[in-house]
Amino acid sequence: MKAEKQIRAKIEADLELERRTGNGPLLLRYAAGRFWTEVGQYHAGHKDTWKALERLMEFFGPDKRLDEITDREVAALVAWRRQQFATVTVRNDKGELVQKPVRRVSPATVNRSTTGVLKKLFTRAKRVWRYQFPVEPNWRAHWLKEAGERVRELHTHEGAAIDLAVRYDFAPWLEFARLTGLRLDETLIKWEHVLWDSSQIVTTGKGGRVVTARITSAVRAILNKCKGQHPVWVFTYVCRKPRRGKTPEATRLKGQRYPITYSGARMAWRRVRDKAGLVDFRFHDIRHDVGTKLLRQTGNIKLVARVLNHADVKTTARYAHVLDSDLDDALTVFAERRAKSPRKIPRSKVAKAA
Repeated sequence: MKAEKQIRAKIEADLELERRTGNGPLLLRYAAGRFWTEVGQYHAGHKDTWKALERLMEFFGPDKRLDEITDREVAALVAWRRQQFATVTVRNDKGELVQKPVRRVSPATVNRSTTGVLKKLFTRAKRVWRYQFPVEPNWRAHWLKEAGERVRELHTHEGAAIDLAVRYDFAPWLEFARLTGLRLDETLIKWEHVLWDSSQIVTTGKGGRVVTARITSAVRAILNKCKGQHPVWVFTYVCRKPRRGKTPEATRLKGQRYPITYSGARMAWRRVRDKAGLVDFRFHDIRHDVGTKLLRQTGNIKLVARVLNHADVKTTARYAHVLDSDLDDALTVFAERRAKSPRKIPRSKVAKAA
């Protein structure tokens, strides 16, 4: 009898919510589908977004109501995700592409690919779809502590190894990244983003913010090489293995040029990194390399912040360690001058001595 009353009260509450807001109970599959349609499919890493949504439905079940997801269930979700492995794509003995587990997923991966995605569903449901969650999970309590972001600089011999390892058709794109310090998805630009008159490239970056890159003489030379290769996209590659797709757009003909996609760029970078023998160096570290070298050259942290399109100069402060050598030099000069200058004895001490 008590259970029946609880069910009836829940139904009445749902009907009241729908009457007031126009929204009925929000099932996870509906939330995931609507999120994908409205924003997810437009993410630079939209394939990763789709996998993350599928992962949530795998754990909770597609008919799970968002307002019934508790802190206990989110904690279980995090624990479940932490037991999974990150994988890389390799070829087996038969030449087939397979997924090979390499290590357990990191706390940062859990935060961004699981907890953070679920939180985004709740946030969009509240702000855009006008749903209410009286007992929303405490997201901060489920956010795993991440290792402090390191700043990895590219050494001279590593840069030379990259030049030798990269395919000729991917070389302009990779050199563009090494000159501008743009994030991977920001390097995949269209010709409409190239503003020749103002000597800048304007595109959309992280968080939907506008990012700019200056067209220096070196960048201009790269862009000029790419002219005429594709009417829409700047950077392209030459197809080596033909592929027959279900649609004309998915078909690839050997010897023809096609735009470098996000997934294609990631795979190309992994091949370059492995062939060059780079250790502990990610594509994002190219951005760090630009920041450190530019700061060392100019000593102007605000300038570096503008180049890297940081909204807050505090973010750029992570590169300040490169000025340590200048600090050491300044302190050394200070100590040398202090040692050479004669020390004056206060008059009060001279009088007492007399």
